[in-house]
Amino acid sequence: MRKVRLALPLLTLPLAALTAACASATATPTAEVRELLDRGQITALVDRLGRALDEGRFDELRTIYAPDATAKTPGGTAEGRDALIAQASRNHGEHLRIQHVIGNVLIDLRGDTAEVRANLIATFALAASDGTPPQPVYTLGEVYRFDAIRTGEGWRLSRVQTTPIWSTGTRP
Repeated sequence: MRKVRLALPLLTLPLAALTAACASATATPTAEVRELLDRGQITALVDRLGRALDEGRFDELRTIYAPDATAKTPGGTAEGRDALIAQASRNHGEHLRIQHVIGNVLIDLRGDTAEVRANLIATFALAASDGTPPQPVYTLGEVYRFDAIRTGEGWRLSRVQTTPIWSTGTRP
């Protein structure tokens, strides 16, 4: 136990160094630190998109998508953030329980833009009226492709396109 207590401060050094590099108002992050921060922020956008869709938090899409964002998904095509939000609301109704499992997020950074690829498994179930966990009726495996841009408010998704790879069941 004593060895663990002595080693614990060493484990926090990389995080402490990153925090110190970013916390100073006068310090300019190195290119490597900037890249790590950008990748983390873009990955968080993708994660937040999944949560917003799963939980019906459609207003949060305003902080995920750029105003002129576009989408092409099995649920339709939309241009502009308001159209994307309306499409998401239609396709993720309260009668459904949907879980988006997003992984293998790969980011190709290019300055203030990025191309992103991720795998998605979306499972759909009809909401049960008695409070019991519903049974899945449809599962879809897709590839997500996003474009992301750096804005004055941070990174935003400017394009989303999904390519279905496989499915099982009947889409509700």
